[in-house]
Order: sequence, then structure tokens, then C-alpha cells
Amino acid sequence: MGILDPIKPRILAVRTIADVHPAYANRLGLREDQRSIGMITCTIDDALYASLDEATKMAEVEVVYARSFYAGSAHASGALSGEIIGILAAVDPSVVRSGLDACISYAEQKAWFYSAREDDSIVFFPHTISRSGSYLSQQAGVAEGTPMAYLIAPPIEACYAVDAALKAADVELKVWWEPPSETNFAGALLVGTQSACEAACSAFQDAVLDVAAHPAA
Repeated sequence: MGILDPIKPRILAVRTIADVHPAYANRLGLREDQRSIGMITCTIDDALYASLDEATKMAEVEVVYARSFYAGSAHASGALSGEIIGILAAVDPSVVRSGLDACISYAEQKAWFYSAREDDSIVFFPHTISRSGSYLSQQAGVAEGTPMAYLIAPPIEACYAVDAALKAADVELKVWWEPPSETNFAGALLVGTQSACEAACSAFQDAVLDVAAHPAA
């Protein structure tokens, strides 16, 4: 364990349904051409949100459901629940599988939290997305392909560090997840050029580390 050690998400369960029952499809809001879905659970919610967005860039899939679970994976309802469930929809199971594969790969290789303390008691997500997919673009109300800074931390760390990120770079605040979220964190989606988003993530990281090291300063 150590400061800036990666905290990697774990994929817990994955399933596909080749032909969704019409009543279920209606509840999920599927279009007529979306007959197949893929479901996935993960130990870290924001890592999976970013990874679901990546799936929409790598395959003709749409995120039709994605929700965090209350209180986080430490209080999960079951061994395979984790912190989040996501559902992708597509025309057939092979396309769904491609989307799931892209999602899993991104979560395992890129969408990591980091530790702000030696004992990993404070973790945060200073993640640059070079070009947004359809899911996060819709969340932020921007065009697909927009660079983003995806910033998440515990409540006071996030409230302090988002301000630092906005002051450090030419970025625009598009989404503010005020505390408490379902998992009792907070954060933001900022947009700008890729270099500006990277600068914002760096400033966010520095501010989180400062709070973690000097909480009563």
C-alpha cells in the first residue's frame, strides 16, 4: 500500500440475454432493434461508468441502465453485487459481447482509482477521457468525442479539489455530483481540450492529496 497506488476495479459478474422478453424490453426502454442486452457488475462504480462509456465507442451498443448501489461495495447485497450494475443493449448478442469485452478491458487496464494515503483509507478518481462516448456525452450534454475530466473523491476532498481543477485549467463544469452520492462520494465532469482536462485532473489530484495529508489545515 502507498500513496498513488492504483485501486483497480474487479468485474464480478457478466451475463447476456440474446432475446429480451417484450415486457422486460419495454421496462428497459429498448428500441425495437435492441433485442439483446448485456449485464455487468463491478466493485467500483465510477470505474464502470467510464468503462461503459468506452464500450459505446468500441461497439454499436447503448447504455440503457447504470446505477450505483447505496453505501458502496463494502455494504453490497451479495457476493456478486459490488457497487454498480450496468446494462448494454444492441441488435444481437455478438454486438453486446463486443461491448462487454471493451468495457471489461477498459476497467481492468485504465479506469482506476488511486490512493491518497498509505493505508488506502482515502481513494479518488482523477480520470481523463480523451473523447467521450454516447453515454457520458449525454450525461454532460455535449457532443460525442468531447474530452473530459472525470473527477471523484470523498465529500470534502471533492468539494475542495473540483474548485482547484476549475481554476487550474480552461475547462467547463458540466456535471456536479454533490455529496452524498449513493456511495457517499462527490465529483464532477469537466470538459475542455484534452490537455486542459489533463491539467484539471492533475490539479484535482494535488488538492485531494493536500486534504488527505493536512485535513485540519
